[in-house]
Amino acid sequence: MKLLDLYCKAGGASKGYVDAGFEVIGIDIKKQKRYPFTFIQADCLEILQDLDYLRTFDVIAASPPCQTHSATKHLRNAQGKSTDKVDLIPQTRESLVASGVPYVIENVPGAPLINPVQFCGSSFGLKVRRHRLFESSVQLTGSVCDHKKQGKPVGIYGSMRDEIPGGGHTAKTIEQAREAMGIGWMIWGELVEAIPPVYTYTIGKQLFTNLAGCF
Repeated sequence: MKLLDLYCKAGGASKGYVDAGFEVIGIDIKKQKRYPFTFIQADCLEILQDLDYLRTFDVIAASPPCQTHSATKHLRNAQGKSTDKVDLIPQTRESLVASGVPYVIENVPGAPLINPVQFCGSSFGLKVRRHRLFESSVQLTGSVCDHKKQGKPVGIYGSMRDEIPGGGHTAKTIEQAREAMGIGWMIWGELVEAIPPVYTYTIGKQLFTNLAGCF
């Protein structure tokens, strides 16, 4: 099955869907030179208006900008770094529903998603927690956190070697950050915005199971 990954960034989510068996095309408004699959540089909002194009895919995944809702915006503000206040979730959902194509929308806790499930890195043996929510038109099952077994997580946000309020630091090296996320090809600025591929691998397998009777 073919999957369109909107707002794909450097391809963390795409990697999981590919590993699950999808043929993936990623679209992002910014050039992603390390994106490992077929990539189109374009404005996702414009793509979302082309319903005929959307309907050429079996599934559409979307990760609209999430800085408006992210808990790390407070750290970024304290550091004097800009915060993107754009919220593209409503427009994205409206077009996906209009397309009639099964969809998955990803965002952070606190984002206005509808009946989302949550995934946590501690469920998969990762050193990063990275709680993420997934809304879908297909029934999904999220993961169960196991923070106690995971122990102290590795922070992948802000800057490397940042002091974390309450103690600790973000990842001290790029190698540590990549291992914590289960991603081997990204640089720091990409890892900060990425989704661990194991999340979307798990979702992809559920999509195949739940949509099998539709094809």
